[in-house]
Amino acid sequence: MTRRLIRKETRGDLPLLACLAVLVLALTALCAWAPAFAGGQEDRALRQRVDAAQSQAPLISLSTTPEVFNTQPPAVDMATLLGAGRTLTQQLGGGAARHVAFTGGGSYDYDQASLLSPRPPGPANTSTELTVSYLPSARAHLRYVSGHAPADRTPLATAPQIGLSETTARALGVRVGSRLTLAFAKTPGVQNAPPQAELRVSGVYRTTAATDGFWTGRETLDQPSRHPQERSAGTVLAVRGLVGLDAADLLAGAGVGGPRVTWELRADLSGAALDRARALTGPLSQYSADLSAALCQGVDPVTGDIACQVGGQMTGPLLLADFLTPMLDAFTAQDQQARSLATFAVDALAAVTLATAAVAVRLLLRRRQSHLRLQRARGASTARLVLLRCAVAWPVVLTAALLGWAAGRALAPTGTSGSPQPVPATLATAVVALTVPLMTWLAVREPRRPGRLRRTRRKTVVGRRLVLELTVLLGAAAGVVALRSQGPDGILGAVPVLVALAVVLLLLRIYPLVLRLVLRQARRGRGTVGFVGAARAAHDAPATGLALFVLVLTLGTAVFGGLVHRTIDDGLTAGAAWTTGADASATVSGTAAPQTATPGIRTAVQRLRVLDLAGQADGAAIPQVAVITVDPRRLAAVAPKSPLAEALLSSALAGTRADASTPLPSFLSPGLRARERTGGFTTTVVTPGRPPVDLTLKPVGTLTAAQLDDPLLGPVTAQIPVGTPLLITTAEADRLLPQQASGSTVLLLKGGTPAGTEPTALRSAAARALGPLARIQVRSETLNTLRADGLTQGLGTIYTVTSILAALTGLLALALELTLTSDERSRTTSFLRTLGLGGREAGALHFLQLLPLAVASAVGGTLLGLLEPRLMAGTLDLRQFTGGPAQPALRTDYSLTLALVAGVTALILTAAATETVLARRRRLGAVLRLT
Repeated sequence: MTRRLIRKETRGDLPLLACLAVLVLALTALCAWAPAFAGGQEDRALRQRVDAAQSQAPLISLSTTPEVFNTQPPAVDMATLLGAGRTLTQQLGGGAARHVAFTGGGSYDYDQASLLSPRPPGPANTSTELTVSYLPSARAHLRYVSGHAPADRTPLATAPQIGLSETTARALGVRVGSRLTLAFAKTPGVQNAPPQAELRVSGVYRTTAATDGFWTGRETLDQPSRHPQERSAGTVLAVRGLVGLDAADLLAGAGVGGPRVTWELRADLSGAALDRARALTGPLSQYSADLSAALCQGVDPVTGDIACQVGGQMTGPLLLADFLTPMLDAFTAQDQQARSLATFAVDALAAVTLATAAVAVRLLLRRRQSHLRLQRARGASTARLVLLRCAVAWPVVLTAALLGWAAGRALAPTGTSGSPQPVPATLATAVVALTVPLMTWLAVREPRRPGRLRRTRRKTVVGRRLVLELTVLLGAAAGVVALRSQGPDGILGAVPVLVALAVVLLLLRIYPLVLRLVLRQARRGRGTVGFVGAARAAHDAPATGLALFVLVLTLGTAVFGGLVHRTIDDGLTAGAAWTTGADASATVSGTAAPQTATPGIRTAVQRLRVLDLAGQADGAAIPQVAVITVDPRRLAAVAPKSPLAEALLSSALAGTRADASTPLPSFLSPGLRARERTGGFTTTVVTPGRPPVDLTLKPVGTLTAAQLDDPLLGPVTAQIPVGTPLLITTAEADRLLPQQASGSTVLLLKGGTPAGTEPTALRSAAARALGPLARIQVRSETLNTLRADGLTQGLGTIYTVTSILAALTGLLALALELTLTSDERSRTTSFLRTLGLGGREAGALHFLQLLPLAVASAVGGTLLGLLEPRLMAGTLDLRQFTGGPAQPALRTDYSLTLALVAGVTALILTAAATETVLARRRRLGAVLRLT
């Protein structure tokens, strides 16, 4: 072979070689771009989750208790101890210390101390417990209305200072300048009596609203709580106050044991968040042991426990609280599902592209068929012809692969957890490159000599086809069974391709049979156009298998992608409604009462308590039952079409007046109903300052699955552990049931006017009703947050890009296939034109020859796109993308399906019209040459 011969062969094959180059370029560019893009979306999704969690509570924290009795007199240097906490990250191995940072400078909390004086006003409280805390991060969320914040450096010869909320100061009956005498817990082995200390109220503050979830778990800084006295009758008033930095130093001098010191660590996941998180969780698992080995070598002489040294101060053991690792584990499971869904789209695109490459090589060889026969007749060997084709195609394929890889690397985002994948790119290039010699060998190999065993060979071919079809069908069935039993994994991408191949094989079996029936009917009719068109389509049916596979897989992938998009989009709407319950919701701890109402905004209150019930029939105890009180009329005003509101409104809950002697009508969860099938329930209510009251709860209905999943219950049930028995009763019971600090109050808000549905108006109304500590969620904002999730957006982008590329590749494959078979159709049409066939009839003949392919591909693609999600229904878990309580129902995007089918049909009609126009422009000599 000479360079001149190779250049000559290349010039003749330039259009088809350009098609191969485009296909290889697209595949290699996708292998370089897609992993980096997907990694960036994963990083974004993880950062969103981590930032949202860290805005409410630290994911990583260290805590310890300083030992104050190892010196005489007892002492602690809290400023030095809190500052030394920043050095504790030095024990994080593997460079993980670069990915964490201390926030807030540390804090400390004492155990509850008994308030000896002054005594709170009112006879309801038998004792008062005050928790003393140093929390510098709270200063940005407080506004002092009298006095000032506690000083970090207390003036000499003065008592430690403490700041209280307005509500707490009112409950204690104190003001600025008042002195509080506290009795702290004694230290065993050191003290015989509880040490006492005096604090002076330096200021009274009001809390301000926080949008970052700061007040979650810190409500006692604003609102006192009450709980029954342990081991005796009475009620305990529990309050909390804030002190300055050196309050611990002064309290240690008074003989008070050391507080619980806490350092909060914030994970820095900028850049490649997923890689950073994985690099951090490994050292975190050994962090506690590393800290003990480096800092805890001594023994506390007082308690005999292990003693540590932090900043020169002796402390107790260092305790690590790691919530980042469980969050990463949960995210990894979600990410695996998203990767599996994306793998299906990418693998389908790869299959379509490789099939299109095979069609292009077939057309290339078809164009060179006469030339190859001539070379063969002149004595060229099979190996020489194969090498000549490879010498022409391989440089083009290799150059396109390199250009595609370079383009993908240039377009791929940098600094993400994903990286370009050279192995899939190399495999795709190798498959396309090896397709050329394989198909060339099949085209130019020396045929077998005809002999007596012709019928036997025909049986062998039929047997091979049956074996191939059975293998594909069994492989697809086994893949589906494995997928449904084992869940999504690496086989998820291969199973849909096998299912598509099985659908095509079934179509190729049914396709000729249907055409024969059509042919039989056409034979009985008048005219030859219908008969000849059906006959030609039946004759060409086996040869269109590859084009049919490409079209079916392309349509199936697009329909499946549209189904996933539609299902997730509808699920996001339902998830946002479940999270907020209405247009907005506000939640506060404790069973509070809304203060004011806003005109134009309808509201409904739900109060959650946890009570211990007893079966009325057998007296069996049922502990920890979630009891929700609601007003059915207000629920119906907020959500008129709600199945829960409709059931409650039509029951005895509506209009019931509650008193201790009348059973309270109730709806039960199925689990609670199963534990007491016949009778009702009783509970004993203890309200401070009142005698105990026995209440009876009478079941009037059982909640259905639709009612339990009603969005109205979303904000309430989100606070209940899974499996907790649930009971719903009338809001009139609030007058009889006790106030619970451990409970919660949810206010649902529904805008009655367009202005009332604005997020600002809803937030303002919720804050006025439940105060600045309310956790407010607006449905529109929640929906935007869910839609902006990195995993959801990344999956949508992958499906959009792959669907567009698959559609373009499928159109290219169809155009090549139509070009490959156009000579046969033109020859038939030309022959009939010599017999007097008119131009209009010739156009109809072209259309009838191509119509069965369009119908088969549309039916097969639609069937594949609708069938695959149902086959994978057990493993296609989309809840992680929607935020709702249940698996969203599969929603087919019928508009997209119709558009795709119409597009394929329009393409084939365009091809038929084009062939008709070209046939009309042929002169008689060209027509005779074709015949």
